[in-house]
Amino acid sequence: MAGNDWLNSYLEAIIDAGPNLGDAKSSLLLRERGHFSPTRYFVEEVITGFDETDLHRSWARASATRSPQERNTRLENMCWRIWNLARKKKQLEGEEAQRVAKRHIDHERGRREATADMSEDLSEGEKGDTVSDLPAQADNFKGQMRRINSIDVMENWASQHKEKKLYIVLISLHGLIRGENMELGRDSDTGGQVKYVVELARALGTMPGVYRVDLLTRQVSAPDVDWSYGEPAEMLHPVNSENPVQETGESSGAYIIRIPFGPKDKYISKELLWPHIPEFVDGALVHIIQMSKVLGEQIGNGQPVWPIAIHGHYADAGDSAALLSGAINVPMLFTGHSLGRDKLEQLLKQGRQSNEEINATYKITRRIEAEELTLDASEVVITSTRQEIEQQWSLYNGFDPVIERKLRARIRRNVSCLGRFMPRMVIIPPGMEFHHIIPQDGDMDGEIEGSGVDPSSPDPPIWAEIMRFFTNPRKPMILALARADPKKNITTLVKAFGECRSLRELANLTLIMGNRDDIDEMSSTNASVLISILKLIDKYDMYGQVAYPKHHKQSEVPEIYRLAAKTKGVFINPAFIEPFGLTLIEAAAHGLPIVATKNGGPVDIHRVLDNGLLVDPHDQQSVANALLKLVADKQLWGRCRQNGLKNIHLFSWPEHCKTYLARIACCKQRQPEWQKPDDGFESSGSDSPGGSLRDIQDISLNLKLSVGDEKNEGSRTLDNYLDSEENAVNGKSKLENAVSSLSKGVSVGTQKDGSIYKSEHHIGSSKSPALRKRKYIFVIAVDGDGTTDFLESIKMVVETVRKDNYAGSVGFILSTSLAISEMHSLLVSGGLSHSDFDAFICNSGTELYYPSSTSEDGTPGLPFLLDSDYHSHIEYRWGGEDLRKTLLRWAASTTDEKAEEGPIVSEDKSGSTTHCYVFKVEKPESIPSIKELRKSMRIQALRCHVIYCQNGNKLNIIPVLASRSQALRYLHVRWGIDLSHVVVFVGEHGDTDYEGLLGGLHKTVILKGVGCSVGKHHAHRYYPLEDVVPFDSPNITQTEGCNSNSIRASLGKLGVLKV
Repeated sequence: MAGNDWLNSYLEAIIDAGPNLGDAKSSLLLRERGHFSPTRYFVEEVITGFDETDLHRSWARASATRSPQERNTRLENMCWRIWNLARKKKQLEGEEAQRVAKRHIDHERGRREATADMSEDLSEGEKGDTVSDLPAQADNFKGQMRRINSIDVMENWASQHKEKKLYIVLISLHGLIRGENMELGRDSDTGGQVKYVVELARALGTMPGVYRVDLLTRQVSAPDVDWSYGEPAEMLHPVNSENPVQETGESSGAYIIRIPFGPKDKYISKELLWPHIPEFVDGALVHIIQMSKVLGEQIGNGQPVWPIAIHGHYADAGDSAALLSGAINVPMLFTGHSLGRDKLEQLLKQGRQSNEEINATYKITRRIEAEELTLDASEVVITSTRQEIEQQWSLYNGFDPVIERKLRARIRRNVSCLGRFMPRMVIIPPGMEFHHIIPQDGDMDGEIEGSGVDPSSPDPPIWAEIMRFFTNPRKPMILALARADPKKNITTLVKAFGECRSLRELANLTLIMGNRDDIDEMSSTNASVLISILKLIDKYDMYGQVAYPKHHKQSEVPEIYRLAAKTKGVFINPAFIEPFGLTLIEAAAHGLPIVATKNGGPVDIHRVLDNGLLVDPHDQQSVANALLKLVADKQLWGRCRQNGLKNIHLFSWPEHCKTYLARIACCKQRQPEWQKPDDGFESSGSDSPGGSLRDIQDISLNLKLSVGDEKNEGSRTLDNYLDSEENAVNGKSKLENAVSSLSKGVSVGTQKDGSIYKSEHHIGSSKSPALRKRKYIFVIAVDGDGTTDFLESIKMVVETVRKDNYAGSVGFILSTSLAISEMHSLLVSGGLSHSDFDAFICNSGTELYYPSSTSEDGTPGLPFLLDSDYHSHIEYRWGGEDLRKTLLRWAASTTDEKAEEGPIVSEDKSGSTTHCYVFKVEKPESIPSIKELRKSMRIQALRCHVIYCQNGNKLNIIPVLASRSQALRYLHVRWGIDLSHVVVFVGEHGDTDYEGLLGGLHKTVILKGVGCSVGKHHAHRYYPLEDVVPFDSPNITQTEGCNSNSIRASLGKLGVLKV
């Protein structure tokens, strides 16, 4: 429906028909005696244009009403309801236009600021770069595919990395995932992504040089799903592959690992998983650490084998992968599958829901923020098509093609990027298994020659299920395979088929629209689409020409393609926008020509396969003409078929995995940097829990490690070589040189005593840190205006625990935005000793200290020992001094428009450290919201966390992989503390990183009445707190009051203390 002008004309027509409304002989529903009824036409057009179930029901009730007067009244009321809908739609469209304009202005301003320091002109060669590695022209595209997927190159890769035996972690959280008999289409969460990740894991597990692949997902033990989804592990057995596993081992291969998180006996949709993400991250972290040790014993000479990369699929898994990669300091990859901003744009354009309504349904703002975080943390973002990069990722604050091109140019010239970073966007089309596919020849009368199919074998049952619909089943079959979803545009296809008599005479139409038992049990949207299709079949009298079976198995889909090919049919994907189009590849592999939408991934597929026609999905006549052309012209049909079969190998899983592994080599390899043969610790003779860091004299933790020249040599990446013009030497390809150099860099770093890093000094004590021996660890992380709430909470918690005689088996950690000097002053003022605590997380999670008996080996003038390993752990994408200069310019530009008293933000040099830049806020009410600051940083390609502290009086800028919650995960990885035995104490509100402390395996106690005055900055977050915190979790409890008895009662509820 276009707009109010269109609508008003029909309302006027209704008013003009007013005098006749009382005439019993006149009917607004019928076109009697050749007279045109504008009301009926208006209502039918609007109902067709609106996907609103309640409107359809109103229409049905009006149609069933016998009294003409009552019927007319119902229709009049319905028209006014539709008019109100149209007004609302126009209002939403106006708001959306303003939002798009503002975003464009913000991006342009951020781009200018980001490029101000990178003003060097690009050379002519650099100007030719695009935002991905695949050129737009077809010839160049195919040449690029041959280069990157060279078998010789991958043999070089395999031989160079044979001893490495890679460990890869994939994550896909939502839906029901298993290796066999996947229930695709069971619900909106169990679709193509499930099939993709399972087949990717299985294919990677067969690649040379890959020892183990873990696909992490959610364990579901619900009564309404199959028991197999509750199994903790499932091996993915390899299928016939071009690249069989060269070496096997006890734990080798590909596995589905199911991590329990969220409601234990309930299967929930992906929109409801967000509050439970931290619990998954902690559970996955436990698995990865255990598996790294197991693999270390098998293939790592006793040294843990960490994942070479963690790959998140979809926003929820991307959010998880970012936290996991930061916790163990390994590279991260991401595949979006579908993107939140693009979905939000489409929903707002429809004009049926406001932003608030969309967010309530889809949790879209939480999803978008997760996708922004993946841009902050990812080394590589894998896309299926160029359209995904240019039209979808470009909507995000964290990605700008212009800045990305400039940064890559500077990297090539070895010029500083001035603290700015951008993930690498690469196009790797999804793969497919072709070993079981036999392209269908012959027709319905003749049998197949040389195809390997037994002519005497019975037809598959699904064939009979489809052909029973047809009067003449021997006609070519037009096949569409998609959900009954409005965006799949099936109704346009049915209209095109119904209104083209020539097409109906030549072909049949088969619609495979998922599985259903009863239309009334389908979702309202899907039911509405299906009902519209059934009405169109009736309207055009297409009985005997259209098949729409209710059920099919996933294993029967290849047989459906084979039937269409046997009838010399055509496959069509008429979706308005198709992110990739895996069904098009499947159809081509079975020898079917295609007709596909020209919007999205099919353009790239068609460029490679050249096996059909692209159409405008909005143009019904164009769809009909393309189908008719392929069905009627047998020479064109045969040419398209052969082209598809000839080039389909470019979309095989082996080709996909070769490119995938080459791109992993682009990443600068990272891993926990304290690893040594024995980690520097031996078990003490006594296993008494009374041992403590504070009881160990002259302890000297091995906290300063370096790799010297070896590290610098090994840090050269494949990406540099792929982009360099000087490295094609002695006839070798760039990729060969890169792989060879990368392998040399890795081998150099492993020369010293089997250790990756060289120690400057060693442990002076044989005792292990107390953190390893604590039964429970209490983390006090209370935020407030100043330090009063924090100090009182510390005293209250310590005194409460000590009353129960848990001395020795319980440790304490302080977690705060304060600097260590401020923390020391606070302890002294409260009469507390630093030796009462096992660790101190300071500066919003960027500094980690342990108590020391002397300041000689620790912080100058203070009795604390700095964990410098932790600094190397959070160093990733930290802009350092260049970031600081940008922040100083921003601070100088912040002024109060109502007063001319200079900047309202100033640098706090005394509180700042190398990994935390602190700014004093003179007027908290005048500064931008936290989401605006993060947006500004991302637009300029500055990767950092922005945190308002102490009720907005201070602003901490920290590395993107640092936080107080991540510091706890670091302690888990570093010292082996049990996160399920950690209790975190927080107030009712806190700093803007407060939410990260509430979820996970650890237990949380919310102190009632504490931190109530610091909640105002949370009102400006991207999403409600309920979208990220599982307040109904048994691991979270709130005290009745802030006193010893209430705290003891809460700890009793959590099972920590006996009450």
